[in-house]
Amino acid sequence: MKASIILILLTAHICLHAQHVNRSLSKPNVLFIMVDDLRPQLGCYGEQIVSPNINRLAKGGQLFSQAYVNYPVCGPSRASLLSGLYASRTRFDRWNCSQDVDVPGVVSLPMLFRNNNYKTISLGKVYNNFEDGKGSWDEIWRPSVSTTQWDYQTQEGIKIFEKLNAAAAEDTALRNNKNLPKRGVPFERADVTDVTYEDGRIVDRAIENLQQLKNSSAPFFLAVGFNKPHLPFNAPAKYWDLYDEKEIKLAQNPHQPKGAPDVSAPDFGELRFYYGIPAHGPLPDTLARKLIHGYYACVSYVDSQIGRLLNELEDLGLAQNTIVVLWGDHGWQLGEHGLWGKGVNYKNALQVPLILKVPGKKSNVRQNGLVESVDLYPTLCDLAELVNPFHLQGRSFAPLLDHPELEGKEAVYSRTNLGGETIITKTHSYTEFFDQQGKFKSRMLYDLRLNSEENNNVAELPENRKLVGDLSGKLSLHRIERDKILLHH
Repeated sequence: MKASIILILLTAHICLHAQHVNRSLSKPNVLFIMVDDLRPQLGCYGEQIVSPNINRLAKGGQLFSQAYVNYPVCGPSRASLLSGLYASRTRFDRWNCSQDVDVPGVVSLPMLFRNNNYKTISLGKVYNNFEDGKGSWDEIWRPSVSTTQWDYQTQEGIKIFEKLNAAAAEDTALRNNKNLPKRGVPFERADVTDVTYEDGRIVDRAIENLQQLKNSSAPFFLAVGFNKPHLPFNAPAKYWDLYDEKEIKLAQNPHQPKGAPDVSAPDFGELRFYYGIPAHGPLPDTLARKLIHGYYACVSYVDSQIGRLLNELEDLGLAQNTIVVLWGDHGWQLGEHGLWGKGVNYKNALQVPLILKVPGKKSNVRQNGLVESVDLYPTLCDLAELVNPFHLQGRSFAPLLDHPELEGKEAVYSRTNLGGETIITKTHSYTEFFDQQGKFKSRMLYDLRLNSEENNNVAELPENRKLVGDLSGKLSLHRIERDKILLHH
């Protein structure tokens, strides 16, 4: 009898050990965290925003200090990353673009993982277009939002939003009167819990999914997309209370760069739609400081939700076999160059936070090489040991994770619907602007070594003629290569 019990216990031990070994040798899971409108103004980037959980992720992983998006607007940026293709004049050129429409048949990043027996789940804002990429996922979920109060929670916010909705219903008043605001208040401080707003509910759902995935034999690709700090800057009061508004610094360069073409600094569209925002001209300092305060509060709110997600990953024992990616879909101008928003060819709109925590790779590493969003698709393929699809236009930076001393890319590229085409090198940012027919209009060049804030356009200085010619040539070659449709077999 004793021998039988010992044999049973020994067998159970061997089975558990085998199961552990099998899991350790299995394909890595992927937790891809996308944050809307997030600029790299975080604690781990040396800035003043309170972000302890993102800081913790950076300490346990690798932070990329020179990461850039390929289009500084939500829809094109996400479609570009998830397809592995650069945006161009013929694809991903609108805020609500569709990958399925612009490049039908392309194997997206989540689709590739799904085709390789991964369980793929999309929670929250992953693709910007609600109808996009449905064939890439086993499950898609977004929190329901009230049509009468959107994501407002205070009585003032709800009342104003309802009033504007009523005005919109009356003979399309909002379309006919350009001076009438089209949305609610631009910020809200509410005495509510974290899960009252959408992003808290997204994490609740993600935690449920992780608990289910723990017992799955298949690896997972879980994408979690946070809405904040996208406008309106609505967050629970406790996150507003992390900051003393009087201590918040305004942009030091609230003016168009010297010598910059007017097309580079358009009126800051989206924010103008909100209640209480002047229809024209600069913002008063009190309002500017309040908006920055709201942005900071939203980032800290999202940081707390990311902390909940990372804690659950660790508590379930999944962290040791899960690649974690944190990526911002583009930056956001907080008054720099007199702009509030995104969609421009300036560094504050193009540069984003990027952090990777990869099991078995070095931790607490700061990577200073240039990388861009289209590089994430081939990088994750390499880390999961999947074959790269033929159409990818990015380059894997997986080797940097083992060898941080290696150089990043020579240059990265972005574009906007202003007709701006940008190349960024280790030392310079150069942009050419074209009209709708593709005719050259103007250019700007910034020496990032001397003028990292891009305040002085030096493109027309005689001493920069050769440099401008070199960068223009590289930009032209990139456009030729980028615009090739690489979807044929």
